[in-house]
Amino acid sequence: MKVLGITEESLFRPEAVRWRNRMKLLEPLGEVIVVLPCSMRKPYSSSPSHRSFMKYTKKFQELILTSPFGVCPREMEKTYPIQSYDVSTTGEWSHEEIDVVGEVLREYVKDKTVIAHVTGGYRQVCEKFIDDCIYTPVDDKVSSKESIYHLAKELRKQPKIRNKNKNLHRLRSIARYQFNTKKADLLIPDKSESRGRFNQRIVHEGNTIATLLYEKGLYSLNIQGGKLLNEIGFNWVEIDFELKTNTLFAPGVVDADPDIIPQDEVVIVKNGEVVAVGKAVLNGDEMKKAVKGVAVRIRHRVK
Repeated sequence: MKVLGITEESLFRPEAVRWRNRMKLLEPLGEVIVVLPCSMRKPYSSSPSHRSFMKYTKKFQELILTSPFGVCPREMEKTYPIQSYDVSTTGEWSHEEIDVVGEVLREYVKDKTVIAHVTGGYRQVCEKFIDDCIYTPVDDKVSSKESIYHLAKELRKQPKIRNKNKNLHRLRSIARYQFNTKKADLLIPDKSESRGRFNQRIVHEGNTIATLLYEKGLYSLNIQGGKLLNEIGFNWVEIDFELKTNTLFAPGVVDADPDIIPQDEVVIVKNGEVVAVGKAVLNGDEMKKAVKGVAVRIRHRVK
């Protein structure tokens, strides 16, 4: 589903506010952050401009500036809703856009070295919110040969990220965003692997934890992933009966995590043991109070 961001009021759409808030949970990899402008085409890496940048930036932490969402680390570019929004990219930014995006940028960057390959409104954001920044464009066109040359020249001086660290960082960043906690790192243990070109199975020691869905860039949990989620104490739904169907109705819910919102991945627990995983239909409070209706659509259950 497309998320429209045509007017300045889009800064305060629930999807954009939630995205910016959850970006505070993410941390850059390495010592250098390369700040880039967004593109009309999504994901950004499919655009001609970003393909040009990535010839030189892929060994570094890339961060895309975009309104109304603020920032998008490269590893998050295929995650809903950032992969589905539609907004004009004129390069002209209002004062409110600069301030909203700039606050998120400053929070993410902290004390890292910043190389900004941006112009126009994107540069205004960096100039206002980043004290010490290296700018690489030599004209108003970030994709010109001269600008790309200067970007490449500057990056040759900087320490690169080792490839083996990038995939684990990507998987954990998505988990932090989806489950709204840094504890979600535990969902992706060390030495976890992603297998598959489109829908990617996340495997650890031969067990599938979850599937990273191509369509939304979010996780769909397996039972093993549900056990890990239960260990960190998030998105749990408690029942006191034997679950025999793939639908959990609200009257069967004893208790639920109050932070659950519809469409969240949840784990169903009985007597402290995981019995199923699925997708929430109601929020946590509604699950406890409702006297009818579906609470959770079950995907996998222990039989």
